[in-house]
Amino acid sequence: MPEVRPFRRDDRDQLTDLVNAHVAAVVPGVSVSVNTVLSALERQPEEFVTDPWVGERATLVAEDRGHVVAAAHLKRYRADDEVGADYRDAGEIDWFLWHPPASFRPGTERAADLLMSACLARLARWQVRVRRASGDLPAPAVYGLPRPWPHVRSLYERAGFRHTGVTEVILLARTADLPGPEPRPGVTVERTVGECGTRFTARTDTGVIGFVETDTSLARPERHARAAGLADIGNLHVEPAHRDQGWEHRLLGHAAHWLRLSGADRVLAYADAEDTAALACLRAAGFHELTRTDRAWHHRPS
Repeated sequence: MPEVRPFRRDDRDQLTDLVNAHVAAVVPGVSVSVNTVLSALERQPEEFVTDPWVGERATLVAEDRGHVVAAAHLKRYRADDEVGADYRDAGEIDWFLWHPPASFRPGTERAADLLMSACLARLARWQVRVRRASGDLPAPAVYGLPRPWPHVRSLYERAGFRHTGVTEVILLARTADLPGPEPRPGVTVERTVGECGTRFTARTDTGVIGFVETDTSLARPERHARAAGLADIGNLHVEPAHRDQGWEHRLLGHAAHWLRLSGADRVLAYADAEDTAALACLRAAGFHELTRTDRAWHHRPS
């Protein structure tokens, strides 16, 4: 019988292997370090709005014959007025990972079911207002519930979780395939610090045309062991009066030139699955769909 118990520090290497097996199925060439995994169990400083609202965290593992075959990280958000209304008194399975059954791991589905039962029991003891689930790992572009994890999806659904949010498309391009910068008479492109990285703003004497932001800090050595050369597009915006004039491609061209200078050879982008215009723009610029991810899962037991 598999044993479900709290995470111990000596589980760190096996847990990291489990995390990286799931990351590798979503984003090619990316893995995280043991230090990254351990740090994320204690705090998520990049979530500077919601992380301070967390009142309690718990990490549970399922061990079968000495092997950690499943693991889950849970959060309970505080119930006081400082916490945003949607998060107030909410319980969340931040991520749930397990090895699909194999000839050398035949009992992993049983272990995963036992671990899920323990997670639901913990949420019940916390007496939270609402129960949510996700798959947010400390790696770029791994959030929501990615489509390459059908074994996690089936487990969530068996446990009574249902997808209630949006579906997002994650796209990837080689920076060499993106357009180059295209000068335009009367238009200047300024490089400044933006909300999500370096911002390139196109403007004329009469005002701003649009902007794009790129983040090249996805591969900080202390956080990611193997993500060198990877960046992402944080924001891409063109003012309504200038849409359908090709400015999205021109802004991406300036961003791509900067990324090539910085040594980034791949870049991620994101779009709502319902936003056909944004998807068409990114695909025309050289992006290809990597996967889709379903955000927001709520517990609705039958």
